[in-house]
Amino acid sequence: MEPVRHVEGRAIPFGAKNVDTDVIIPAKWLKTVTREGLGKGAFETIRQDPANIFDSEEFAGSPILIAGDNFGCGSSREHAAWALLDLGITVVIAPSFSDIFSGNAFKNGILTVSLPQEQIDRLMQVAVTDPISVDLDTQTVTTPFQDRFAFEVDPFRKHCLLEGLDEVGLTLARDAAIATYEQRQASTMPWLAKGV
Repeated sequence: MEPVRHVEGRAIPFGAKNVDTDVIIPAKWLKTVTREGLGKGAFETIRQDPANIFDSEEFAGSPILIAGDNFGCGSSREHAAWALLDLGITVVIAPSFSDIFSGNAFKNGILTVSLPQEQIDRLMQVAVTDPISVDLDTQTVTTPFQDRFAFEVDPFRKHCLLEGLDEVGLTLARDAAIATYEQRQASTMPWLAKGV
């Protein structure tokens, strides 16, 4: 997983409320055995409109998505986070998120930022013409117009995102302690290792 520290760039001013995971990635895309290519299916129903914001040249490669309240509701599909990552999005800013989506996003290296609706409205306005900056170290979202919005983040999630640690990375970081434990177990309980 790539570390998330400072993300700056154009933000997609999507703003829709109650966007469920079936809108983020329709069910027909769940048959894949790989994460690659899911960005093509991200927001597929919305992208059927030729004037949609996701295929706009202006927002191509945008690393930030600004959404409405209750983003990621619906089913628990992890594919929604995978599709956003494949689309290039590493930060989603919204007034609130589904708990399951927020957890899946975190486990896949996406920072979810909850801000009050007034601040979302301001960011939507700025995003139409200018970049936005999200700094996880200082837990702030800023604009070129001196807007500065603070956000809360769980300390454990912050640590993992800053260091680029997923569950495997967290386990590997404890490799020395695990090896010491296994050696101690092998010497004090040799019958456990007998079948190995």
